[in-house]
Amino acid sequence: MDKKRFEKLVDEALESLPEDFKKRLENITVMVENKPSREVLRRMDIPPGSTLFGLYHGVPFTHRGPFYGNLPPDVIVIYQEPIVRFSATEEEIKQKVKDVVLHEVGHYFGLDEKDLRDIEQDT
Repeated sequence: MDKKRFEKLVDEALESLPEDFKKRLENITVMVENKPSREVLRRMDIPPGSTLFGLYHGVPFTHRGPFYGNLPPDVIVIYQEPIVRFSATEEEIKQKVKDVVLHEVGHYFGLDEKDLRDIEQDT
């Protein structure tokens, strides 16, 4: 899948977020990169043989106080190569992109990995 088509799927996933979420997203940029660098994998303590589909960098919404402001935007990075590699069809890619975008937006709203796993298991 070419990058332009993949970016379109990311845009569609963002548009499909519930309106309440979209209204509350502030000062955030969503980017597509081919794959996480070795440095990112090391910093995130991702073991060899594992992968990373997306990453949130920033100050979670729940940690922003009255003095939050004048900061560069938070960033969500969606990694194309691992998502495509772990998907058999374009429909699976589309669903995985949607799941990863929602997961990273969850981090923006202050949810940790355990919270997100619990939510994902309930759906």
